[in-house]
Amino acid sequence: MSGPDDLLARTRAVLPSWLAVYYQEPIEIERGEGRHVWDADGRRYLDFFGGILTTMTAHALPEVTKAVSDQAGRIIHSSTLYLNRPMVELAEQIAAVSDIPDAKVFLTTSGTEANDTALLLASSLRRSNQILALRNSYHGRSFSTVAITGNRTWSPTSLSPFQVYYVHGGQQYRSPYAGLSDGEYIAACVTDLNEVLDQAGGDVAALIAEPIQGVGGFTSGPDGLLGAFADVLRERGILWISDEVQTGWGRTGEHFWGWQAHGSTPDIVTFAKGIGNGLSMGGVIARAEVMDCLGANSISTFGGSPLTSAGALANLRYLLDHDLQGNAARHGPTLLDGLRAHGSPIIGDVRGKGLMIGVELVRPGTGSPGEPAPELANAVLEACKRRGLLVGKGGLHGNALRIAPPLTLTAEEAEEGLAILVAAIEEVTP
Repeated sequence: MSGPDDLLARTRAVLPSWLAVYYQEPIEIERGEGRHVWDADGRRYLDFFGGILTTMTAHALPEVTKAVSDQAGRIIHSSTLYLNRPMVELAEQIAAVSDIPDAKVFLTTSGTEANDTALLLASSLRRSNQILALRNSYHGRSFSTVAITGNRTWSPTSLSPFQVYYVHGGQQYRSPYAGLSDGEYIAACVTDLNEVLDQAGGDVAALIAEPIQGVGGFTSGPDGLLGAFADVLRERGILWISDEVQTGWGRTGEHFWGWQAHGSTPDIVTFAKGIGNGLSMGGVIARAEVMDCLGANSISTFGGSPLTSAGALANLRYLLDHDLQGNAARHGPTLLDGLRAHGSPIIGDVRGKGLMIGVELVRPGTGSPGEPAPELANAVLEACKRRGLLVGKGGLHGNALRIAPPLTLTAEEAEEGLAILVAAIEEVTP
């Protein structure tokens, strides 16, 4: 079998040049178990990124692998043209935990497709192609979701099927409203929202917002902000789409869904990533009147396939039965408080909730909020890898570490990961 250098060359030869790959010497992850993965050379890593927040419970979770194996032995695929028991059972379970009244669920293959569907529902119901989104946001890589992404790093084209208006509120650290109290910050963002709506004219279809921005570097506004936005939207008949692709399923510890920290209920919720624990699964939850608004026929060839639905249902049941939301609440503070207490001159901000933590790195001595230091983020990523820890990075400037272990993380693993992070930060500090 060829080595990583040969595999990298083959990757570059046959796959698009715009596919990012981590590390100066990329690794091939060959297998995983629990919170650990092994590369092709047999080296073990503590995984604090979970395939971009996708391995939600654990690698090779026996309950999921058994459900997938059993289903594969019966039938792998049929499409939505036929009755599909695993899909219905999963949709019933999701509706039950959704906290959305009169909920219906549509299953997709990804978060991008889920957000596409939410935009289709909102624009069809409202008969409008005007969309509100947060600055610094990310909602997918398709033509429509790139169009509403407020982070230039992930927007390769200015062409769009939507008229998009970006509002403040996605982050506080580098906001023009930084330094305000939470209440003052919310008031300022609501004023901005009203001004944007007044200038937009016509009927805006929806606001789409991540409760905590993922690719944006795990940034957010204060609790209650999206609820304050919802009050304004409701007066104007505008829908609220909560993008829970990264914040859903209890990752924040304090709530099952990120939107529940904001005191109001969205009209549409999108999800993906963690529900499948690595299987290609996403979806949309909405009130029946919203979900059923489309007037044309539709099907899904792969969304909600028997195989992925069986695995996702086993994964969700495991999460609920073992109170993994509570586990995130217990062990998240070890990382969050530990990183805040470190006091490194290259740490500009430590933020997040539960097991969703962002660390923004800055060049020391450059004031507040500090000049972004993407080179230091890359260096910490490499230093963590050498010490056996995998983390992610993001942010508009590529200078934020993204820390999101599987939700079965143990106390010992939290302490181990924190020690490695601190050592890596100290190593690269000028």
